[in-house]
Amino acid sequence: MASFELFDGDAIPGRRPDNNYVETTFGTINGLSPVTTVNSPAESDKYDSAITRGTSGGVSSPSFQGTDNMLVVPHQHKRTNSNVSRISALSAEEEEITVFVEPPNKKLYCKLCQKVFKEPVIVSCGHTYCQRCVTANPEATCPVDGKSLDIIVSNITLSEQIGDLFIHCKYGCSLSMDGQSYVVDSSKCPVQCRITNRSEHEDNCDFMAMECPNNSGCPAILKKDLEDHLKTCNRARCPHNRFGCEFMGVHDELDEHLKICKFEGMKEYIHRTEEKMSDMQYSLNQKDQEVGFLRSMLGKLAERLENMEKQTEDRVERLEHRLGDVVEELVSVKRESTVMQDDLEQVKNVLSSRSLPYAPYDPLQMFKCRGTFVGHQGPVWCLCVNNDFLFSGSSDKTIKVWDTGNNYKCLKTLEGHSGIVLAICTYGNKLYSGSQDSSIIVWNIDNFEQVCVIDAHCNPVCTLASTKSLLFSGSLKVIKVWDVHTNELKQELTGLNHWVRALVATQNHLYSGSYQTIRIWDLETLECLQMLETSGGSVYSIAITNYHILCGTYENVIHVWELESKNQIVTLKGHTGTVYALAELQTSSGTKIFSASYDRSLRVWSMDNMICTQTLLRHQGSVACLAQSRGRIFSGAVDSTVKVWQ
Repeated sequence: MASFELFDGDAIPGRRPDNNYVETTFGTINGLSPVTTVNSPAESDKYDSAITRGTSGGVSSPSFQGTDNMLVVPHQHKRTNSNVSRISALSAEEEEITVFVEPPNKKLYCKLCQKVFKEPVIVSCGHTYCQRCVTANPEATCPVDGKSLDIIVSNITLSEQIGDLFIHCKYGCSLSMDGQSYVVDSSKCPVQCRITNRSEHEDNCDFMAMECPNNSGCPAILKKDLEDHLKTCNRARCPHNRFGCEFMGVHDELDEHLKICKFEGMKEYIHRTEEKMSDMQYSLNQKDQEVGFLRSMLGKLAERLENMEKQTEDRVERLEHRLGDVVEELVSVKRESTVMQDDLEQVKNVLSSRSLPYAPYDPLQMFKCRGTFVGHQGPVWCLCVNNDFLFSGSSDKTIKVWDTGNNYKCLKTLEGHSGIVLAICTYGNKLYSGSQDSSIIVWNIDNFEQVCVIDAHCNPVCTLASTKSLLFSGSLKVIKVWDVHTNELKQELTGLNHWVRALVATQNHLYSGSYQTIRIWDLETLECLQMLETSGGSVYSIAITNYHILCGTYENVIHVWELESKNQIVTLKGHTGTVYALAELQTSSGTKIFSASYDRSLRVWSMDNMICTQTLLRHQGSVACLAQSRGRIFSGAVDSTVKVWQ
């Protein structure tokens, strides 16, 4: 016989101070096999104290107490009818006798209660404890890392492992000599089963104590002895007691009673009646099955009807969508027809006026779309041309470099901004890009590599322009002037009343557009020389020709001034949306101005007679920017494309 105590896997004689213990025995004594039994403290409040006491090791070990023939584990299982806990089989409602066949692994013990896990749950710190240990004391903390105990999920794997442990049938165990633990009794049920399956056996165990159905005064008997007991029981019932006979007596009196029992003479009738009732019950069950079948068919029909309704709704929705497309197309055609009629009316009005000369109509000067650049993943907000390179900035935070001289393909995608690219311009071999992220990035056009980043403004950079070694950037109520060689700030131009959305630099002057104003700045002194007032809201675009100043406004019009006198001479009307961009193109028939608008159109204006000679409708979204190179006009739009016109 050997008795020992385990602490973290080491064999050390003695007893734990909390009186929870585990003892093992080798061999058999008094007919008892080596077993593991459950023992718990007598006082109920010891469970609560175990929760707050905890342990400091990674795995707590069971403690031992010296006895002669049993291995006792401080553990109390409780049964449950939960579907989930059939494996864990542990409930806090009914105390259960649990005697293990083999000692459980020490890793299966809760560090809070020092018992085999009951309904193990994983808490927020990642450790596992009994659910009852966690919920019994909300203020308790993890004994390992001191964190709060918040239940995350049940530990199903550990529950399965505990459920596979073998235990003795509870009807095969008896209370030990100390009156606190249970040991295997060889005279009782010898069955061993898994914790998972214990109810399947124990609910029908032959060693289960039962009461005599004839007389509650009979002593408790085992289930396996019930049949023999009924043969000798002195309180036998009449076999017709289920029909109302109240006789109860000894077996000798039962024979005499049956001779006079009123139900005995009717037993044939009762038997036939029971058979008829059985047949009726069978017929009723068949009818129930038929009703169930009909309900099932009705459910299937309802499901088919629902599917047909969904299909019908889908078809109606598709038809409505197609009808919407047709209506939209009709509205677009009508709008284009209205635009053309307005253009024709304006041409007639101008031709009938004697104040302006008119040029002969030249069909060779009709512009057509020659191609489309596709590649951006968002609206195109700015364009710039340098030799054969076309640069486009987009909401996808990139700048694409297009070859306009040979294959018309994208050569490079420049990435670096964290916001929408709103403005780009070039100076020498440098490309400058302004963004919603308030910065300006300088790029080398020779290798398309990033040179540096300028932390330019506190607000988005809306527009850029360059000339005479100066870079101008427009934002909210300010224009900043930068040295293109050192990238250093030279001066800030203030006094502006709103966002600066348009900048154009010539050899001697800088033109800036803001709310209902155009300011003209001297490039030498950087002083404001003159201010032109407009109507129609903010100025979104500016173009300078040899003889005119033009600006596109929020209110869909283009104002025209004489360059020398600064007198406004005409307002060009025709667009039905904000004029976002203007571009000049010199042709054989004179100077043409292209205007891009929110109304998805481009218009071509003759500066000889100030009339619209052509309306270009190919974009599927608002046209936001323009650039010209070698007789071609490039237009960028919200539909993420860039189109080439010539």
